[in-house]
Amino acid sequence: MTGMERRKFLSSAACLIGTSKAWAAANDRVRLAIVGLGGRGKDHLRGFSSLANVEVSAIVEPDGKRAEEAASMLFKKTGKGPRVESDMRRIFEDKNIDAVTIATTNHWHALSAIWAMQAGKDVYVEKPVSQNFFEGQKLVEAARKYDRIAAGGIQRRSFPRFQRIARMLREGAIGEIYQGRWVFPGKRDSIGFKPIEKPPSWLNWDLWLGPATDRPYHGNLVHYNWHWFWDFGNGELGNNGPHLTDFTRWVMNKELPVKIYSTGGRFGYKDQGETPNTQTVTWRYADGSEMIAELRGLYTSEVMSFDFYGTKGHMHVAADGTYQLTMGRNKQPEPDAEPLPVMGDHFVNFTDAVRARDRSKLTCEIREAHLSTALCHLGNIAYRVGHEVQFDTAQEKFVNDPEADRLLRREFRAPYVIGDTI
Repeated sequence: MTGMERRKFLSSAACLIGTSKAWAAANDRVRLAIVGLGGRGKDHLRGFSSLANVEVSAIVEPDGKRAEEAASMLFKKTGKGPRVESDMRRIFEDKNIDAVTIATTNHWHALSAIWAMQAGKDVYVEKPVSQNFFEGQKLVEAARKYDRIAAGGIQRRSFPRFQRIARMLREGAIGEIYQGRWVFPGKRDSIGFKPIEKPPSWLNWDLWLGPATDRPYHGNLVHYNWHWFWDFGNGELGNNGPHLTDFTRWVMNKELPVKIYSTGGRFGYKDQGETPNTQTVTWRYADGSEMIAELRGLYTSEVMSFDFYGTKGHMHVAADGTYQLTMGRNKQPEPDAEPLPVMGDHFVNFTDAVRARDRSKLTCEIREAHLSTALCHLGNIAYRVGHEVQFDTAQEKFVNDPEADRLLRREFRAPYVIGDTI
């Protein structure tokens, strides 16, 4: 598609939005904007546009090539083109938008959601719902202050198999759980070194940077490898970790820990990445119970799984939600219960809650998503300071550890700022 054809396409798409009232008249229609159109954002586009009475009205993406591709995808699927913007603030001003889904880089998640809620929109924000602990606090505060339906993109809470396991274990199937453990093998290779260069013409670099510290462009940031830089991502612990901390915390009925210890490193190669490719984290709670995480980015025969140890037995849970329950000192597992579907539709759950104006219907309401994300932030802080840290759960700060406290938040680059008052 040439530049002239692209402009005609986007112009036609915008015109279609302007005449959408005839086909979007139903009172319970949810009109969505999707912010961030990478791999996960395109999942949002496909998923939400497939739902009855949901209209993807707008997309936001600072990468012009991605924006064009996403708009074309939606047009081919629905016959209707979305409004396309590079700056989300223009979309948030649109009174016809009911809700916003966010699949940006991590460092944009919380600010995007807060701006949207301040503009009267409900929000669905992908994991991790924040790039640092302070942002997560403000995200929950904004949801309450502006009375919005706010969901986190941590999907297992909507999956029948995982719902059943959580119910079984919370009801005492293995007694009192004193330890939960999970393993995640990330299979990450070296990202090498990319030179500093001028940002490409198709990318709005200022909007991509947003609240992050100003720095020059290089090809290891755009697009996926930003995960391995502290200014933008949170390493593997913050990338896939929220899914696993959330399920473990849900099963064990826990919130924030009082002690955190983490070790690891970036082993096996030298490259531009800053975050560990190998990491072990222990979160200890006031009652003495603990959660343990092990992340491996290099070579291992292990697969993603969970283990829960209780005073009456042990449960091993596979990635697909099948499980083995072993009681007492038996060596043979108990028979599995009747199989349930693996998947549940997290997108449907969000739009149903939006229509009902009832956040209690959300399987992963924003506070739960914040707490599970916060465990990842606390684990990364313990890793970065290099010693065990103690956390005051009432004050939500570390105990006599100013170095760790400084890592609870970031310095925001104006005008992309989350203030103390939101």
